[in-house]
Amino acid sequence: MKNLTPKNIAECCGGTFYGDSSILDKEISAVVRDSREIVPGCLFAAIKGERVDGHDFIPQVMEKGAMLALTERRDAAEDKPCIVVQSTLTALQDIARFYLSQLDVRVVSITGSVGKTSTKEMIASVLAQKYRTRKTQGNFNNGLGLPLTIFTLDETDEIAVLEMGINHFGEMDVLGSIAPPDISVITNIGTCHLEFLGDRDGVFRAKTEIFKHLKEGARVVLNGDDDKLIQVKEAGGREPLFYGIENRSGVYADNIEYIGTEAVRCVIHVGEEAFSVRIPYPGQHMVMNALAAACVGMECGVLPAQIRAGIETLELPGGRFRIEEGANCRIINDCYNANPMSMKAALKVLSEAEDRRVAILGDMGELGKDELTYHREVGEYAAELPLDLIIAVGPRAASIADAVREKNAGMPCIHFADVDALKSALPVLIRDGDLVLVKASHAMAFERVVDALKA
Repeated sequence: MKNLTPKNIAECCGGTFYGDSSILDKEISAVVRDSREIVPGCLFAAIKGERVDGHDFIPQVMEKGAMLALTERRDAAEDKPCIVVQSTLTALQDIARFYLSQLDVRVVSITGSVGKTSTKEMIASVLAQKYRTRKTQGNFNNGLGLPLTIFTLDETDEIAVLEMGINHFGEMDVLGSIAPPDISVITNIGTCHLEFLGDRDGVFRAKTEIFKHLKEGARVVLNGDDDKLIQVKEAGGREPLFYGIENRSGVYADNIEYIGTEAVRCVIHVGEEAFSVRIPYPGQHMVMNALAAACVGMECGVLPAQIRAGIETLELPGGRFRIEEGANCRIINDCYNANPMSMKAALKVLSEAEDRRVAILGDMGELGKDELTYHREVGEYAAELPLDLIIAVGPRAASIADAVREKNAGMPCIHFADVDALKSALPVLIRDGDLVLVKASHAMAFERVVDALKA
């Protein structure tokens, strides 16, 4: 890893090196935090987690071939080479910041309340048509995940598409300082993490902390259909590049054709160019993701034909709006996470299908003191759609069911206290050929619902 020697590592993170001085100028091969993933010559970062303390594994990883350990305790390393720091996490962030500065790689940052991951995947797919592109894997988008993603980069990479997720003020400030962006994308400002950020104005302030860390000449790409983001007049000394369906001041889409739960077609207008594209996932939100990718592609010199190819070959990771086969039904598996905006988007897609349409909706987390109001809002929205059955699961989701019944007394709606209670009733509720949306916040573990539908 370029210039990541024990000497430079200790200097950039303010740590103290102990051990054989002959290794001070040797570059490490990797940065690893999992003792099961040790490779020869790596730096092992001893992280203390909720269940496991990495410090307990230092002697073991050294025997497996690690060059040295990053540790908060000298005694945990015994007589092994190590760098002692006050906080392993903070040190990793400092090391990642230094390492990224050694590489000639453009950074595209992605944040927002909804659609970060699918937008990240779309942008990476477009950029990969022209550049060697690396992207955030899974949900490695926080104060620990971002550094670990950066450590996967090497000197052959040209662009890094980095997702940045936060739920507190100040966190984006940290992430932005680690990976200052050349292009910064914000997908939207929604009702997420209100438990910590208060309201949408708070979400806006927290997300736009990234603007303080833009590189010179950087460009900000914003959702022009978002009432908060459209208020941004400049960032980093430049006007934002907007994208939208309603807002046509920048990159926009028209002639939108929804193809059930399979796909959506549209025409994307990029400057003087316009091209038709088939997005291999349904919903208006996927059109917005494609527009964000088109913006970034345009800024990076990707040709329209390449942008189209990147969009049309998109493959989203598991748990994020995937159509899967159940035992006697089809499943829209969108159980990775949920908030009011993403719930409504998923329900809209479900409502456009021709099958019998069943929505299984669970609790949404981190919505703050008005969380039940936001659950009711989803219920009121669902009650107006042409759905055949709504199943609400969890204590908060009871408000979804209440709102459905009050708004539309003729809409079949059932509430279950938890997933276990639901599972026993599924054979009676789900009919052959149904299309079933499964969506809730990750803490609800709705993967169990998907598994039950497949059994």
